[in-house]
Amino acid sequence: MFFTCGPNEAMVVSGFCRSPPVMIAGGRVFVMPCIQQIQRISLNTLTLNVKSEKVYTRHGVPISVTGIAQVKIQGQNKEMLSAACQMFLGKTESEIAQIALETLEGHQRAIMAHMTVEEIYKDRQKFSEQVFKVASSDLVNMGISVVSYTLKDIHDDQDYLHSLGKARTAQVQKDARIGEAEAKRDAGIKEAKAKQEKLSAQYLSEIEMAKAQRDYELKKATYDIEVNTRKAESDLAYQLQVAKTKQKIEEQKMQVMVVERTQQIQIQEQEIICKERELESKVKKPAEAERFRLEKLAEAERSQLIMQAEAEAESVRVKGEARAYAIEAKARADAEQMAKKAEAFQQYQEAAMVDMLLEKIPEMAEEISKPLTAVKKITMVSSGTGDVGAAKITGEVLEIMNRLPDTVEKLTGISISQQINQKKPGRMN
Repeated sequence: MFFTCGPNEAMVVSGFCRSPPVMIAGGRVFVMPCIQQIQRISLNTLTLNVKSEKVYTRHGVPISVTGIAQVKIQGQNKEMLSAACQMFLGKTESEIAQIALETLEGHQRAIMAHMTVEEIYKDRQKFSEQVFKVASSDLVNMGISVVSYTLKDIHDDQDYLHSLGKARTAQVQKDARIGEAEAKRDAGIKEAKAKQEKLSAQYLSEIEMAKAQRDYELKKATYDIEVNTRKAESDLAYQLQVAKTKQKIEEQKMQVMVVERTQQIQIQEQEIICKERELESKVKKPAEAERFRLEKLAEAERSQLIMQAEAEAESVRVKGEARAYAIEAKARADAEQMAKKAEAFQQYQEAAMVDMLLEKIPEMAEEISKPLTAVKKITMVSSGTGDVGAAKITGEVLEIMNRLPDTVEKLTGISISQQINQKKPGRMN
């Protein structure tokens, strides 16, 4: 028959052909009935509440300790499983737990007896490690391994722990107050340092940001200049290439035009040659005869014109000499007259000047009244006194003439009326 078990259980097969017995932890096995026997042992973890009541410590102070232990039969180790089968096969889990509990309690009491209350109370980890170490060495021989051990509770009936607690509490409170004050002081110092470091970091960060911004702007400006330069160079290169292409096209066009023009010139030259030959045959020879005739006529006409021009020139010369003689005679007469007038002026002085002024008075009157001759219409406005109409205008002209002697006297210092009134011999009328 086949038998199976889970991983939390072990099977032990003994009997025929099973010496020593076969131990299988979590698996299956073939068993022959009647001649072979199968037994099971639990591999479950057992939780033990280890209590040690009123155990006297090294200084004779009775205390009670409660610990929690986790133990189990080790199925992976064949030697430990064999030892456990020898000691616990056929026993229930509670019986196995009781045996392990008594062993742990004995070791716990032994450790408590070798330690003081203060050591157990203050260093629970050390107590737990010692109990775990000592108990594990004995339980391993039984095939049981201690998975963990933890000290759960310590108490006494003499208030010894309470008294230790008071002193410790006072010390702790004292230390707490001192620690709180020191913590506040340190916190204030650290806060101030933190603020200072924060401001320093902030200023450094702002400085770095400004530097980064400056570097960015400088690099961006440099890149922009480079990009614009490259772009301008590209644009100029493109324009230059376009201009070169246009120039090549224009050159090709000009070459085509030159070729066409050359061909046209050759054609025109051929046409001119043909026309010249035609002209020479039809026009040139008759024209040469006509030209010869016209040249002879022109020479005759030129001779006639030369003779006429010479005759006219002689006539003009004679007339010019006559006119020059007349002008010279007139000039001599005018000079003599002016000389005589100068002599008369030098002789008569003021009387001569008065005579000249009297000769110019009619011309002055003509110039004064000349604007009135150009007037087409005159509108007269009367103020109620004096002359009206043409008499008014004539009177104004006469008034101007009456003022002339005064004007002449102011300009020359000669009084016309006094010179006229003075009748001296030799004066001119």
